[in-house]
Formats: sequence, structure tokens, C-alpha cells
Amino acid sequence: MPICQLDAQHQILLLSPEIFPHSDEFALWARIFLHHPEIQIVEINLGADRHQARFHFAEEGFNLNFEHYSESLWISPEGQQAAAKLPDLQNIF
Repeated sequence: MPICQLDAQHQILLLSPEIFPHSDEFALWARIFLHHPEIQIVEINLGADRHQARFHFAEEGFNLNFEHYSESLWISPEGQQAAAKLPDLQNIF
């Protein structure tokens, strides 16, 4: 199973890593996962139930979301132009 699958209906990339990050390790995990010359991390927000890393790829905004109770990881676009670039983003993972 690939680590990253495009869900075209919901316009997200579903992530299935071999090891999910622990809640208190998300910031480091996100920096490692998003480490790529075409990605720029904008900010990382840590909440009680959900964490998020905002980043830019191909001049568009995206969010790496992590909900630790359900062990859910997904990338969502910020707008329709970003959604059109999801297949390109999927290819780098």
C-alpha cells in the first residue's frame, strides 16, 4: 500500500505511514516528512486533539493534518488551484 493515496472525491491526500507520529512528536515528524526542495513549511500548530502543518508547494497552500485519537493523517489543499496540484504533490511522496 502506498504511503500517499489521492482521494479525488474529497480532494485530499490520505497518508498511511508505517509508523504514525506520537502526538508530542508531530512537529518533528512533519518537518521530516515535508522535507523536500519544492516544499516550504509556513507554520506548525499543535492543538489538544489535532495538529496541523501549513506548507506551500508549487506556489499553493496545503495543510498536513494529524488527529492522534483516530491516528488519521491527511493533506488538504487551500483552495481549488491547490486542489488541482494534489496529483503533483502525491508524486513526491
